[in-house]
Amino acid sequence: MNPMKTEPFQTPVDGRPVEYNAERLIDIIIDNQPVSVPEGITIHEAAARMGIFIPTLCSHPDLHPDGDCRVCVVEVEGLQTLQTSCNYRITQPIRIRTNSLKVIRARENILDLLFTKHCGYWDFNNCSRNGNCELQALARFSNSPLHLPKKEPEIAIDHSSYSIIREMDKCILCRRCVQVCQEMQGIGCLEVSGHGESTYISTFMDKPLGDSVCINCGQCVDRCPTAALHTNDSSEDVLAAIADPRKHVVIQTAPAPRAAIAECFGIEPGRALTFELNTALRQIGFDKVFDTNFSADLTILEEGAELLERLYHGLVLKDDQAVFPQFTSCSPGWVKYLEHFYPEMIPNLSSAKSPQQMFGALIKTHYAKLANLDPGDIVTVALMPCTAKKFECERPEMASSGFQDVDYALTTVEMANLFKRRGIDLPNLEKSDFDDPFGSATGSGVIFGATGGVMEAALRTVIELVTGDPVEKYFSNADIQPVRGMEGVKKASVTLPKTGPVPTLLQNILPSFDWLQGATLKVAIAHGIANAKKVLDDIKAGGEFASYHFIEFMACPGGCLGGGGQPIPTSPAIRAARAKAIYAEDQAYPVRKSHENPAIMKIYHDFLTEGPCSHLSHQLLHTSYTPRSKYSN
Repeated sequence: MNPMKTEPFQTPVDGRPVEYNAERLIDIIIDNQPVSVPEGITIHEAAARMGIFIPTLCSHPDLHPDGDCRVCVVEVEGLQTLQTSCNYRITQPIRIRTNSLKVIRARENILDLLFTKHCGYWDFNNCSRNGNCELQALARFSNSPLHLPKKEPEIAIDHSSYSIIREMDKCILCRRCVQVCQEMQGIGCLEVSGHGESTYISTFMDKPLGDSVCINCGQCVDRCPTAALHTNDSSEDVLAAIADPRKHVVIQTAPAPRAAIAECFGIEPGRALTFELNTALRQIGFDKVFDTNFSADLTILEEGAELLERLYHGLVLKDDQAVFPQFTSCSPGWVKYLEHFYPEMIPNLSSAKSPQQMFGALIKTHYAKLANLDPGDIVTVALMPCTAKKFECERPEMASSGFQDVDYALTTVEMANLFKRRGIDLPNLEKSDFDDPFGSATGSGVIFGATGGVMEAALRTVIELVTGDPVEKYFSNADIQPVRGMEGVKKASVTLPKTGPVPTLLQNILPSFDWLQGATLKVAIAHGIANAKKVLDDIKAGGEFASYHFIEFMACPGGCLGGGGQPIPTSPAIRAARAKAIYAEDQAYPVRKSHENPAIMKIYHDFLTEGPCSHLSHQLLHTSYTPRSKYSN
């Protein structure tokens, strides 16, 4: 029997499960305190268990410890040199000192060297990470000087990416960005180049970030301890539009930022500020505040209808063009990854746009007509958890309204900073609702913010539309638990024991559901690109997932709630708390299924009159249009 067990252990510095022998304890002494710890645990983790703080700059809950920054050094009795506590695993009894004079002086020298290399320290007020910079915090902790002689930037700032700015004079070579890009995301856009004093973090062939294989996911931004990597903030452009009396400026807010923005105001993760946020946005000056959950519900109708249409064309009409599995297309980082690394699988991708882009197209067409506005005078802004949404706005195909459908995407952190600059105390504001005509949404739209949420929302609708039964008959309280959770890859099967008549909404694309009676729908969920790669490689090899029908992919760990524009820091525990807030909101909605949203039914009745996957919906809500005659190829 393997004696090694995985025992989850959450600490402020390391939240991932670690492998150690929980059945064998070793007696050690840390700062004159005797303690028994499991064999294989690191000094850093053992100290954290005892409430002893050991500073670090390279260690992160999502990454394997490498000891690159050396800030976490400690004395181990019997060894001549100081040891990095984050990767020193305890295998025998030892005596450790974490705060001896030798250790303190070594840390101060290391931090002084880091500051000597770190450009921009002289002007904290203009640094995007001021007040939330790990180097700044550790300098205060260790008594290192914060204000050194001014040093001009030596490396040109890289503005080439729509999503991320690189200021490499602020880099401290902690290598977190390289780890997250290569190991957690499996992209390899960033790497370590040079040797010794010439070591630096580079892209492939030192290309500008915008010309590299970066997928804009922003996971590097979320784990950078300084501001060497930060988002390409368009707040000033948004404020300029608000100040322009000729412009009608509207904003849509996604569920993940609403579940996390409280963290930017010192509140523990897990509290949603959905309706306080509406009030704050009106104080900023937005003319209308809309709910992205509305277009998430719309996405479910379009993507779900596409899935059923694909199944019918593939299984009944034997259409070779109906390829499976169908992949979700909500995550722009994931879409860009597929385009870069698996272009042969692009036909598997749903043609449905993301909720952000669907909403943008509707605002500059349907809403413009209802409000009697010139679409050219409308500025659409999206509050998103995702840095890749900035890139998605700029894609040339995202202009089906005749204009750029979404003009600006702001991240959660950017919006929180904007509130702080305006003196808006977000957590203590009165609550207010979203604006019509897109004011109503459902719990299915809310859960888009968590991994598995798109799949759960789709299943709630597809099961009810196909069987005619309430989904609660098959899953208690409509909670489809098999697709929830933070496992990297999840699988589920749903058997359709009966079929009902085709709803009026779908009669333009399907003659009946008889061919689905008794069928088993096989679905999967993968979050984080490294997990997506495992699934895609399995499909290419003809493995298990090649027989699946529908797979949800999200670029970021935990889904949108773990996006690169979310509050810093992040960890497995923080992402779990955000997910809890999202599922709590889902339970609070009186309507929890996308096809029961009255605003969705109204837009199909008044505007998209031929239903999902019709000519007009493909023109506005999908990235391509392949006209099909009724029930034929």
